[in-house]
Amino acid sequence: MIMGESAENYIETIYVLSKKKNAVRSVDIATELGYSKPSVCVAMRNLREKGYITTDGDGLITLTESGVKIAKNIYQRHETITNWLMRIGVSADQAAIDACRIEHVISRESFECLKKYEEDLK
Repeated sequence: MIMGESAENYIETIYVLSKKKNAVRSVDIATELGYSKPSVCVAMRNLREKGYITTDGDGLITLTESGVKIAKNIYQRHETITNWLMRIGVSADQAAIDACRIEHVISRESFECLKKYEEDLK
């Protein structure tokens, strides 16, 4: 499955917000990402059409099973890359910023090797 960086960011944001609060709405996503509400609404429509989220009559956004699977994968990449960058001396803030970009372009092979390397250090 090929998904763009923007869609991955939205799915990851929904996942992270849902871990922090019981209900996620478009306004929460817009605030978290610093995007306009109309931009978020268009993205939510696209994610809903692709089957990654559902929305109810109150505007609550929920990841579907396939959305959760993707979100967990993206989040794991983010956390692993952030931890690795901090381990090599990058500040926590910069590591999180850089990981957010790297997580979308790193190959599966490179990520699996990085993940194994990090696990072997534990």
